[in-house]
Amino acid sequence: MKKYFPLLVLLFLSSLCFSQASKQKAPASAEILPAAYRTEVYLPLLKGKRVGIFANHTATIGKTHLVDTLQKLGIKITKAFGPEHGFRGTADAGERVDTYIDSATGIPVISLFGKKRKPTAEDLNDVDVMLIDIQDVGTRFYTFISSVQEFMEAAFENSKPLILLDRPNPNGFYVDGPVLDTAFKSFVGMQPIPTVYGMTIAEYAFMIAGEKWLSDKANEKYEYYLRAKNSKDTLFHFQVIKCANYTHNSKYVLPIKPSPNLPDMSSVYWYGSNCLFEGTVLSEGRGTDHPFAIFGHPSLPHNLFSFTPTSREGAKEPKQKDKVCYGWDLSGTNEKVLKAIDNRLQLKYLLDAYKLFPEKDSFFIRPKNGLLKSYGINRLAGNDQLIQQIRNGKTEAEIRASWQPKLDEFKKIRKRYLLYPDFD
Repeated sequence: MKKYFPLLVLLFLSSLCFSQASKQKAPASAEILPAAYRTEVYLPLLKGKRVGIFANHTATIGKTHLVDTLQKLGIKITKAFGPEHGFRGTADAGERVDTYIDSATGIPVISLFGKKRKPTAEDLNDVDVMLIDIQDVGTRFYTFISSVQEFMEAAFENSKPLILLDRPNPNGFYVDGPVLDTAFKSFVGMQPIPTVYGMTIAEYAFMIAGEKWLSDKANEKYEYYLRAKNSKDTLFHFQVIKCANYTHNSKYVLPIKPSPNLPDMSSVYWYGSNCLFEGTVLSEGRGTDHPFAIFGHPSLPHNLFSFTPTSREGAKEPKQKDKVCYGWDLSGTNEKVLKAIDNRLQLKYLLDAYKLFPEKDSFFIRPKNGLLKSYGINRLAGNDQLIQQIRNGKTEAEIRASWQPKLDEFKKIRKRYLLYPDFD
């Protein structure tokens, strides 16, 4: 089917408010600014409108939450929608959050990680404009991008104008990992993209819309709007505000932790590689100071690094709670961690942990139904090949080679939707 992305670029060129000069590499001294900081661009689009915002604690301008800034500037926010971990970012991973009134602002907060994951038409009755501002970390299984997709679908399906304030991707400087097989589609992987996909939220949004990966109704509405671009009813349907001075060579350091178990850049950088440990009996480091940079198990050799996961905010019941575990500590300075990652997923530690684990049949968390397709490791990997490759003793090089054909195909698709200079 014909794609309409080139038309989309022309349609929203004025809303992006960047000249061709912005496509050039930014000076090293230029400060990277998330789109939320560029209030002069998007405030005119919100004036006099009732706004429904999808955001969490990362939606800030400096140290001030975007909601507070908008309210002080006279913008009327009628609804807030919160993702996993909640609007304030304090809930445990996977913890269901109910709808409530935010005590700080008095705004009704509708959870999109509780009884429902998509705003309903009723939720949007008092909303004129839908707004997105949230910090992603650039990995397929980070559920914020799943919530962004469903928020987009609600906007398109209900013909609501949508504005997306882009933010830099802290892992946007490389692309790697297996591309998800849609037979393993879940909320921790909704689209056929690799584990680390090297796109900002806005670029990803353009891709899932342009590739028609949304719901059938949303795809139909989107195609209609693109075809009817000259109609006054369609000029304010989907607009993106870009970041300033960002490129895919940038190593953007997050000013605030994006979720409770990504407290620092060590955790953010290692998350793509080591979130796979969530599908195993090993502690992935929740309940420590450096989740995903620290991981291990009581049964591993005792000459390895030792640590004890404990209950804390965002990890009330971590795996191997209060047990001494043995494994690895990969935390360190940003420079040290970036050098260790080397712009690709690192499978070494998962393979080493499996080799050292005494009870191989118990290494991967077994689902209640016992079916291979239901293993958590398969939802995270996006296929059932990785678990079999590990069990069969495949090397990292052999495993990586199996990713390459689909990874190369994805890279071609990705290029069509980039808004910023790429890393190659």
